[in-house]
Parts: sequence; C-alpha cells; structure tokens
Amino acid sequence: MKPVLTFSIALLLSGAAFTARAGDFASAIDAQMRAGYVFNSNPVLMDRMEPDGLVTHTSLSWHLRYSFLRPQSGRTASVYQGIGFSATTFMQPRTVGTPLGVYVLQGAPIAALSDRLSLNYEWNFGATFGWQRTVKDQDISSNLVVGSSTNAYINLGLKLNYQPAAGIMVSGGIDLTHYSNGNTSWPNPGVNSIGGALGLTIIPGRRLFERPRSPFTSDPDFVRHFSCDLTAYGAWRKAYFPSEDAAFTAEGERALLPGHFGVAGFAVAPMIDLHPTFRTGISADLQWSENTGLDDYRVPDTYGEDVKFYKPPFLRQVSFGLSARAELVMPIFSINLGIGYVLAGPPETRRLYQTATLKTYIAGPLYLNIGYRMVEFRSPSNLMLGLGLTLGRK
Repeated sequence: MKPVLTFSIALLLSGAAFTARAGDFASAIDAQMRAGYVFNSNPVLMDRMEPDGLVTHTSLSWHLRYSFLRPQSGRTASVYQGIGFSATTFMQPRTVGTPLGVYVLQGAPIAALSDRLSLNYEWNFGATFGWQRTVKDQDISSNLVVGSSTNAYINLGLKLNYQPAAGIMVSGGIDLTHYSNGNTSWPNPGVNSIGGALGLTIIPGRRLFERPRSPFTSDPDFVRHFSCDLTAYGAWRKAYFPSEDAAFTAEGERALLPGHFGVAGFAVAPMIDLHPTFRTGISADLQWSENTGLDDYRVPDTYGEDVKFYKPPFLRQVSFGLSARAELVMPIFSINLGIGYVLAGPPETRRLYQTATLKTYIAGPLYLNIGYRMVEFRSPSNLMLGLGLTLGRK
C-alpha cells in the first residue's frame, strides 16, 4: 500500500475517532476564502514550470467546514474541532492541477479581547487530491514541483473572531500552508504559501452570546505529573545515493535511486505535563531506513537506474537520536513537535532532524500517530505512520 494512501486512511480514521466522541456537542457550519503568496520551494524548478517562464506565486482556496464546539461550563474552554473540505487553484491548472482536500481542524481562543472579540489559533491537517503530477521524461514544461497526485496538507493560522450577533461569527487572519508528499515520490520540494483568510460561521440554535474562554489560562486544580509516550511507526520513501562517486551525481546533485525504500521506527519519550494544554520532554528515537548504509554494498559495475546493492546488515541501517519534544494538548488531538540530532548510525544520518506529529487518541491512552520527519529544516525525510501509547495519561 502506498504511503499517501495509508496517510489518507489514517486521516479518515482520525476524523472518525473524533466524530464518534463529539455527538453531544453544539455544531457550527462555516465557509472560508483564503488567498496566499506561494514561495519558490526551489529557486530554479518553479521558474521552469511554463515554457514562457511564468511562476506560480498565487493560490486561492475555498473551504466548507463542519465543527463541534465543546460546551462551556465551569472551566471548559471554547475549543472547536471538526472536518473541512477545500478546493484550491494555483492559476495554472495544466501544470499544477486544481487539488481538492479533506482535513481535520482544531482551534481555540488564545485570548478573549472582549465579550465579542477573541484572538484564536487554528490548525488544519489533511490530504489533497488531484494534483497534476510529474510525467517522467516529459519536456521542461512538465510540473517539476509535485511528484504525486496526492499530497499532505498542513495549515497553521492566527485569526480574530467577532460575534456581531448570537450564533454568528465573522473571522479574518493570516495563515501558513504547506503541501508535500512526505518524500514518497519525486520531485518533492513542497509547496509553501503565506496569506490571509476571511470566514463566516453559523452556529444553529445559539440564542445567547458566550464570552470566549481560553484553554491556556491557569488551572489551580491541575497537578504536574510525568507521563511517557511509546510510539511505533513505518512508511516508504524515495532516496538519493549518498556517495560522491561521479557515476551517481549529475550537475553537482546527488542521484536519485530507483524504487522505494522502507522505514520503521520506535520512540520512547518521557514527558512532564506542565499544564493541561502543554507537555515537554526528551525522546529517544530509533529508526531503520532501508536506503542508508548502502555506500559499501553496491554490486560492482552497476550504475544509474540499474544500480544494485547487497543487503547491508540490519544494524548498519539503524540510527539513534535524541530530540527535545514539546506538545500542545487538546481534547482528542495533540500536536507534538521535536528537534534532535542523530548520535549513532550510518554517516549520512548523523545530522539535525525535526519531527511534526498529529496524535489522535482513539481509546484511552492509545493514539494514532501521523507524523513527518525532516532533516536540517529543509530536506524531507519520511512519513511516520503508526500507533502509540501514553503511559500515565490523565
């Protein structure tokens, strides 16, 4: 099964887990329009996407979303969670396509500025379909930015919410968006944009104003405690040959290896829960990558697309790293970010790495893990799709 398909299934399971636990909440329907400026992910690739040199710098998207609002009672905050659908254009449908998306979303007030106005954060995490993928051996006008028809979608935003009347909210803000296939196909420089969003939300049945309540305020009843995450994951990826051998380089760049390579990992992360919404700690990260440690195992006289390798010993393809972790904890969903360094493993793996993970708790301490690993803040490494367990979760 391809990783992008596995990712989509995991996303749908996350949405199903959320929906199954949100039946008693108030609901909201909202529509949004977003416009963004697209950065050149690669200084030369995007300039080549059209024979006349046009560059994709504009994105427009339309969103229809259905959310559940957690009821406000006692100290309960104004957290909302839901599912969204989108259609996006980059003004070049022939080379980029007009992708459609589905995603889970979560947001909450950072601060209530008045009874009717609040500053909110929101994240979206999902998949987009219908990209015009690269065609091998096509001329230079082929899409050199997107190597797969399905890509992951990540969006982070800040916005102001205003209630002009009970049951109605208007919003406006700024956001960052990233599209990528998780290095499962090539090319994959990613598509990144920054822009603004305008939206209108209807909350059927609400007849009274409710002052927004932030989940980040102090909670006198909360007791700091320790917990520990155990996570196992896997994926497939494209890879480059790490050798400097001239037979594997082209125009100063590393050569892409044919086929896909397996990845599997396990992480143990002791954490301290400092606040109901925040945890931090250190993670010990083990990862096996089928594409690492190959330099000494190439079959003689094999090159390029016909290159072959003897199978390296298992331990020659295992790396070990330590990473600092920080986690935003919300009902059902948590966002975990990490930055670390590989201390032991094949030479090409001993570098700085970063992780970004969506955890969806599906039954008690058990969670779905949908994550992404990068190297040195710029190079895609691999998806992290699996299951985890939080020991000591309260």
